[in-house]
Amino acid sequence: MSVISTRKDGDVLVVTSNNPPVNALGQAVRAGLAAAMAEAAADDAIKAVVITCEGRTFFAGADITEFGKPPVGPSLPEVIDAIEASPKPVVAAIHGTALGGGLEVALGCHYRIAAASAKLGLPEVKLGILPGAGGTQRLPRVVGVEAALPMIVKGDPIPAAAAERIGLVDKLVADDGLAESGVEFARSVIGAASHPVSSARTDKLDTSLGDAFFDEFRKTELRRLKGFEAPEACIQAVRAAIELPFAEGVKKERELFGKLVSGTQSRALRHVFFAERAASKIDDIPADTPVLPIAKVGILGAGTMGGGIAMNFLTAGIPVTILEREQAALDRGVAIIRKNYERSAARGKFTAEQVEQCMARLTPTLEMTDLADCDLVIEAVFENMEVKKEVFTKLDAIVKPGAILASNTSYLNIDEMAAVTKRPEAVLGLHFFSPANVMRLLEIVRAARTAPAVLKTAMALSKKIGKVAVVSGVCHGFIGNRMLSPRQQAANAMLMQGITPWAIDDALTDFGMPMGPFQMSDLAGLDLGWDKDSSKGETIRDVLCERDRRGQKTGKGFYDYDENRRRTPSAEVEAIIAGFVAKSGQAAQSFSSEEIRNRLLFPMVKEGAKILAEGMAQRASDIDTVWINGYGWPAYTGGPMFWADTIGLDVVVEGLKAFGHEVSPYLADKAAKGERFNG
Repeated sequence: MSVISTRKDGDVLVVTSNNPPVNALGQAVRAGLAAAMAEAAADDAIKAVVITCEGRTFFAGADITEFGKPPVGPSLPEVIDAIEASPKPVVAAIHGTALGGGLEVALGCHYRIAAASAKLGLPEVKLGILPGAGGTQRLPRVVGVEAALPMIVKGDPIPAAAAERIGLVDKLVADDGLAESGVEFARSVIGAASHPVSSARTDKLDTSLGDAFFDEFRKTELRRLKGFEAPEACIQAVRAAIELPFAEGVKKERELFGKLVSGTQSRALRHVFFAERAASKIDDIPADTPVLPIAKVGILGAGTMGGGIAMNFLTAGIPVTILEREQAALDRGVAIIRKNYERSAARGKFTAEQVEQCMARLTPTLEMTDLADCDLVIEAVFENMEVKKEVFTKLDAIVKPGAILASNTSYLNIDEMAAVTKRPEAVLGLHFFSPANVMRLLEIVRAARTAPAVLKTAMALSKKIGKVAVVSGVCHGFIGNRMLSPRQQAANAMLMQGITPWAIDDALTDFGMPMGPFQMSDLAGLDLGWDKDSSKGETIRDVLCERDRRGQKTGKGFYDYDENRRRTPSAEVEAIIAGFVAKSGQAAQSFSSEEIRNRLLFPMVKEGAKILAEGMAQRASDIDTVWINGYGWPAYTGGPMFWADTIGLDVVVEGLKAFGHEVSPYLADKAAKGERFNG
């Protein structure tokens, strides 16, 4: 069956794409669209064309799997030019999402109608590229530069109603009968003397916009996109729409696109895109494994983590019973949940009514027996194995048979918790990241006896609550925290070699991480796990805590902080470190920023290789997904394992040896064979 079909509705040719799941604009779709336009041109009885799609969405973009392969015609720009050149009006009838190449197709049409629930956008920047089929030139001509620039540079889709307001959509229609609405609209414009051609429009182009406008946009919008190459290229392309004729602007767009698509950042971001999708696949679970119903969730602990976890389910429409030991803690936890929702509502994320609906799904309790009818219970109590075991023993006796019991532990052994229950097959880890209602990552820890249906249910649930889930085996720290540990050890070792905390942190923030290890320590609090009574000043941290340098909360830790928590290097800390180095008898060292970075990151790659060799992660890309979504690893490098592939595993191995690390046979063998972690 052809992915593009045509049918006549009187004098209107309805062109329909059926290329599941997202009607990607692969070669067969492009060829079908070109043939349909030729059919319309050759038939005098046809007076107008409507382009629509089957399934859940309009064209949701290019076929990313074609990137980097030899092109097979017709190209997308050729198809869009043919649509735009049609003397007969062409109407795009949009539902679901019109994204990337899909919106570029719609811009090539003379008119656009959209279902009220549709979204439209040009998200190419998120793959490290820019719209390459005329999108950066047509969109500013249709909606103006001020509306087009954020859509192209930030890549976030906009609702159909907003698209109508800016002139991107000509008419909003009901979700039902979209093709019929398209035919009706097409008939209404058949008699028009001319039809709007996006590439020829100049009425919305403000040619007075110059350096000041674009510099201000960079200042306000590009701070959070620091390190990414594509946003600046997008700005240059949009500016070309003002300064150059259409044909020359398109040439500039193609030139910028070519540089980006062949660059490392785009390869890395495409890897991230596919890695997130691959993470949801569990290789050894049969396709017919059932997903268990989760109609009600119980959570132990209404603190920061428990409350954040609860919000995920409440927002997804799932009732939650939340348990605390004392009324004051319970009231405080519920109040914080409400405050978080109201803060989001103030930013327009929820309506007041939605906030009340979410809160109505929450049942606070002091009685563990109120969790008896839950389908899933997650404990978010103190990170101590004996406490966890006690909780699991009690839950096992109270919660109904068949219900899933989960731990939100960051480090501890799930198998030990499962062993104290009579239902080890129903126990697993659900490691949320703080703040749990915001962070996208969820590490799902598969215990030795976790049943396939339980694991599959957790994966399906993670999607429902908007998380990117990655499966880990049972090991200390799982994937993310296990790899964090060698980085911290390397950072501490460099302190004892006389390298300052700020030199170490800056090497990582320059690489693109949100903060370095000592900034992170100050944020968490240096006294976390530190015992004042037993401290003997034996470590740098001991001395800092003894001097009440306990992090941001006391205004000083490894750094000094002002009232806005801005950090500055501390002469006192530098002197403390120098004293420890002198006492150790070793001479102070000096490392370049690149060497500091490699000393921090190569041990992480080494640990990642061990995780793979032990089968604790299914694939290297899962590790990349964990670090990008949970720890702020810069996405434009593709994650730690992709980054190692990029610089060469032989370089990593040689560096590790030079730094005095043992290299596992698995990593050494891969490097010797010139292999990569990711394919």
